[in-house]
Amino acid sequence: MSTKFRSENLLDKATRRDFVKTMAAGTAALGAIGVPMATMATMAESSQKISAQASSSLLLGGYRYDRTKALAAGKVTIGDYTHSFMEAGIGDLNSHVIFGPQELDVTEVGLHPFMLAFSEDNFRDYSLLPIFPLRAFRHKSVFIRTDRNIKAPADLKGKTIGTPGYSSTSLTWIRGFMQDGYGVSPSDIKWVTSAEDSTAETVGKVSKWEQFAPEGIEMRQGPPGMDESDLLVSGEVDALFHALEPKAFVEGNPIVSRLFPDSRSAEQAYYSKTGIFPIMHVVAIKNSLAERDPGVVQQVFDAYSRSKAMSLQKMNKLGWAMSDLPWFSAELEDTIRLMGRNYWPYGIELNRKTLDTMFRYSHQQGMASRQLTIEELFHPSSLELVEVIE
Repeated sequence: MSTKFRSENLLDKATRRDFVKTMAAGTAALGAIGVPMATMATMAESSQKISAQASSSLLLGGYRYDRTKALAAGKVTIGDYTHSFMEAGIGDLNSHVIFGPQELDVTEVGLHPFMLAFSEDNFRDYSLLPIFPLRAFRHKSVFIRTDRNIKAPADLKGKTIGTPGYSSTSLTWIRGFMQDGYGVSPSDIKWVTSAEDSTAETVGKVSKWEQFAPEGIEMRQGPPGMDESDLLVSGEVDALFHALEPKAFVEGNPIVSRLFPDSRSAEQAYYSKTGIFPIMHVVAIKNSLAERDPGVVQQVFDAYSRSKAMSLQKMNKLGWAMSDLPWFSAELEDTIRLMGRNYWPYGIELNRKTLDTMFRYSHQQGMASRQLTIEELFHPSSLELVEVIE
């Protein structure tokens, strides 16, 4: 896969503020899927083994999605490098990169936690690459009590909403489209953060950057021992914003429902109107690596792109046979009809509006102290990388 490439200077590395050192490490896979994940301890152990290897070896971190599976399995290479793939939860990956040992050369990170570390803590040890391993529409992530007369988004004004992670990427997207599309701003709502997360067994615990609370909103901590699902079932909150389905919804509790019952149609309408396919996770590269070998940025981009292309090719040919979904082919055809054949694009230009929208939301919602830009967050030599779709 060929790309366009431009070489520019790296961002200068700056000192991080001391309070980051005290952050609690945790796993926060909001929006992620349930797969076996490494803990920080196993990550550190593997990092020590990797560090003893030659400098031509890279350590990658992330989830083993269909689109990264070929890369994780070594079927796709990164230039002349050999590489190992560390499978870990997004919270552990964020912690490892932002204030941990930083042995990962290339890794998946949460977009908004990385943004907050960059803007609020002057974090400059890694830069982003325009590779987006996890994206998700979020209308499906708004849950309500069925007895609180909430029929439409406007009915959320004045209500109390629970969440296990206010500043996560998922929640930032939800608040953003609620304000842009329905006129419901964060200040119109009373917020409650849960002490626990009913999906923790699958996704892990939320980390510091998912629990950042801006000024100007009404927020309180929920009762000890209650997770977000308990808050909703007990009536402590009227609604819930959560990337994954809370326990009560999964169990079919009739008191819990989605605000958008036909979330698929709502999300398709949102895409038709905005052209935005929300980005949750992004790939970051260690600046010292890119400084030592400027060509590695293009090589990493090409490798992730080839891995994704292999997955899409397999889906187009045999997806109907490999998937458990009986109408897989119809769903794939509908998706291509609406979003185009490259419906999961990498590169800056095809994602500029989506990224700029997230940057606006973060600043507008009082989290990033200024509106960030693509040019400062993404590695300079990645700004013109373009996929060639066959």
